[in-house]
Amino acid sequence: MILAAGASTRMGAPKQLLELDGRPLVVRAVEAALASPAWPVVVVLGAQAEKIRPTLARLPMLIAENPAWAEGMAASIRAGMTTLRQFSQKLDAALVALCDQPAFSAEVIAQLVAAQRATGRSIVAARYGGRQGAPALFLREHFPALAALTGEEGARSLLNGDPTRVATVDLPALALDLDTPADYASLQSKSP
Repeated sequence: MILAAGASTRMGAPKQLLELDGRPLVVRAVEAALASPAWPVVVVLGAQAEKIRPTLARLPMLIAENPAWAEGMAASIRAGMTTLRQFSQKLDAALVALCDQPAFSAEVIAQLVAAQRATGRSIVAARYGGRQGAPALFLREHFPALAALTGEEGARSLLNGDPTRVATVDLPALALDLDTPADYASLQSKSP
């Protein structure tokens, strides 16, 4: 599930459509997920849906509309969970990712899955900047909690809950997300 419903108010333009290496961020995130064993891929759209949807038209993924996008990340996770559950009642896990992390990749997904298999924990989160965050993998037992989330913080309460249920993978490159024009300009200046 790729969260891409925000209004990008700090960016001043839909950050989902910012190009990096010639591809919009949201397309890069979808392609990373499609290159992994994760399936199906669901993109949650909201504030900028009409602008973003055409960019995704040729990719084999599902779109979840989040009419409550202004509520925050939890509403997007709920919308994504609804779409995943409608698609299949047999899914064994859900991965929640953000579209604005340039370092998100199929390899990141593989590392989270490998950590889950190695530890047996029911939640595996990326760790960067001294905390756990997205992307994060949640086994099926957490689906009801994900579907009931409220507020801006998304699944943080689950990620910071019972430490015997949560494993982490150190992925410092994911600390970079693109929220402001300065973030984007800095990243562009580092690109070859």
